[in-house]
Amino acid sequence: MKITVFGSGYVGLVQAAVLAEVGHDVVCMDVDAQKIEQLRQGHVSIFEPGLASLVREGLESKRLQFTTDERLAVLHGRVAFIAVGTPSREDGSADLRYVMSVGDAIARHRQQPLIVVEKSTVPVGTGDALRSHIEKALIKIGRLLQFDIVSNPEFLKEGSAVADCRRPDRIVIGCEGAEVRDVMRDLYAPFNRNHDRIMFMDLRSAELTKYAANCMLATKISFINQIAELAEHLGADIESVRQGIGADTRIGYHFIYPGCGYGGSCFPKDMRALIHSAEQAHCSSDLLQAVEAINQRQKHKLFERINAFYRGDLRGKAFALWGLAFKPNTDDMRDAPSRVLLEDLWAAGASVRAFDPEAMVETQSLYPNESKLMLMGTPEAVLAGADALIICTEWQQFKAPDFELIKQRLTSPVIFDGRNLYDAERLARNGFQYFPMGRGESCKLPITLRQRPAASDVA
Repeated sequence: MKITVFGSGYVGLVQAAVLAEVGHDVVCMDVDAQKIEQLRQGHVSIFEPGLASLVREGLESKRLQFTTDERLAVLHGRVAFIAVGTPSREDGSADLRYVMSVGDAIARHRQQPLIVVEKSTVPVGTGDALRSHIEKALIKIGRLLQFDIVSNPEFLKEGSAVADCRRPDRIVIGCEGAEVRDVMRDLYAPFNRNHDRIMFMDLRSAELTKYAANCMLATKISFINQIAELAEHLGADIESVRQGIGADTRIGYHFIYPGCGYGGSCFPKDMRALIHSAEQAHCSSDLLQAVEAINQRQKHKLFERINAFYRGDLRGKAFALWGLAFKPNTDDMRDAPSRVLLEDLWAAGASVRAFDPEAMVETQSLYPNESKLMLMGTPEAVLAGADALIICTEWQQFKAPDFELIKQRLTSPVIFDGRNLYDAERLARNGFQYFPMGRGESCKLPITLRQRPAASDVA
């Protein structure tokens, strides 16, 4: 099947490469000429396991091509996926200008019937708005076009997106009409062999399914983080609690790991967008707002306990930081908890030496002129002379370090762990002061400073 994918970002590129892998003839279009040229040469700028080799295989097989030519892209596909960005506006709503610009291109160039598929995460009602937008554009230029709008939200996890796309646990398709359903079923047939994963529903229900899924997962994270805070105050161990509730199959172990908050391109943006949609619909969003508020507080937790340990005086302190990406197996820094931590530490007068296996380039681009940040080439290199080690991302290579080496290189054997990677009793026996999240006695600090110091207090 001939398929066009508009947008060569994270979702669009993964979708295009995997569709080409199973035999479809895919054109991926983007307005960024530099990115497209790099992709034509097989260079992938984002880090996602397996993606670069998959793109190169698609190019070699001639089933995947990249272009900046919107006319070529519009005319190519029988099905056109829209996988462009939908960034947050200041009020939390999704910016749909790029989605609608694809609609304009379709109206300008398309002559044959077309199925337009929303792959981008968009608010409920966007499909109807897009249909109206294309129809108005067609009327304006005096043309007719038969087209259908489909919602087919993505459920990819960064770090395992290629695997998720190859072996989806469900394929949600919101559409009308038997003919459109047949085309979409044919398109996804290679991913639907073992058992039927396709769920057909109406357009708006499919749009809401995506938001509901992400906000549910975000809710689980904020829930366990609030329980972790309660565990600290009551002297309980959140790791025991997590295992106790996770064993209940109605709850499960997924997304109940306490930490320093969720980030990335999806959960924060989608939570804000759904809250905005609820406000626009004059519906209550109390739970969603609470989830968002808890997460914002959680991102400051690491700084608060560091600040408390040093009794509110971080001026001149130097910290070693392991982990910058918002999660392992990605270089994504969007809404990453590490950014909140870094900026809090700098505002308090501290400096940071940091390492991440993949997010160093992105961090450098975000903070190109920050004198209090030094990026180092290995996790061991950041330790020398640092006052303490901070863990912010649970990369595999951080899970079994040489603790004797850490003790030798730090000025004091102190670890602040935002991901609960280590055994508290073992570290205590080895002379460490270890502060994880929600581990009862392990979390007790000399004093509790609930408020971060103002910039004037540390100037």
